[in-house]
Amino acid sequence: MTTNIDIFDTLQDRLISNEFEHGAKLRAEVLRSEFRCSASTVREVLFRLSTFGLVDFQEQRGFRVPQRSPEKLIELTHLRVLLECEGTVLSIRQGGVAWESRLAAAHHKLSHIEKRIHASNDPSDLISIWFSAEKEFHQTLISACESETLKQTHNRIYAQFRQQLMKADRKFNFISENIRHHADILDATLAADEALTRKRIHDHLARHLTGKTLEA
Repeated sequence: MTTNIDIFDTLQDRLISNEFEHGAKLRAEVLRSEFRCSASTVREVLFRLSTFGLVDFQEQRGFRVPQRSPEKLIELTHLRVLLECEGTVLSIRQGGVAWESRLAAAHHKLSHIEKRIHASNDPSDLISIWFSAEKEFHQTLISACESETLKQTHNRIYAQFRQQLMKADRKFNFISENIRHHADILDATLAADEALTRKRIHDHLARHLTGKTLEA
């Protein structure tokens, strides 16, 4: 039996990975057939997704996938920089060896996948595992900050950020830069250099602060 949690998780992944076109209408009647549940259950899940910013809702118009927007991407990028810098610095101060080990392991996985993408002529089959590994690395950076509010807020901002970019990111034009940036972030973090860590995180995300990466 498909539960509300299953439907939420499935739709969230599909919305972030751009399985639905930006601006597309999300029809409860269609989705209920797919998930074999009631239309009211689908609407409940879509309302919840709208609180995460992954679905737009308007009276009389229903639910739609948010449009891509340079202005929104710039705003989300600023928020990611703020949250990841603060969360990572707090993790450096409070995380200890256990957190450092988790971070190194998350980076090892991400680096391996990104190097495979870099060497591939057609990395389309690596998109989903790259997304998962990239998310894991950035969430591990802030995981020891001891602020559930910061982590929950970052999770929502990250999801909206990735939803804006996944269509452009499928080309992986940035992968060489990403490999270097993620390694630089790891090195600065493990060295407990707070100022350098903030700079590395900012440098990693700076290309999105113009909004032009949506044009890729």
